[in-house]
Amino acid sequence: MFRKKIKKEPYNKEEQKPVIKSSICNGERVAGFKEIRTGKFTEVMLIRNDKDMEEFLEKYDISVDEIKKEW
Repeated sequence: MFRKKIKKEPYNKEEQKPVIKSSICNGERVAGFKEIRTGKFTEVMLIRNDKDMEEFLEKYDISVDEIKKEW
């Protein structure tokens, strides 16, 4: 009935970009941030369904257009 409030967490938009990594084999998706200069990926959460994706977008104040997909 009542939706739990999600605390917004900032990320460094100048040094990181939001990325969804998808597995070719089993389709598993992981949301996280990739450093622009080094390419290091930091995993934030597993995306199992649309609700998880919405939570990730809301938590980090990201629009769907900003996210890049990688395989």
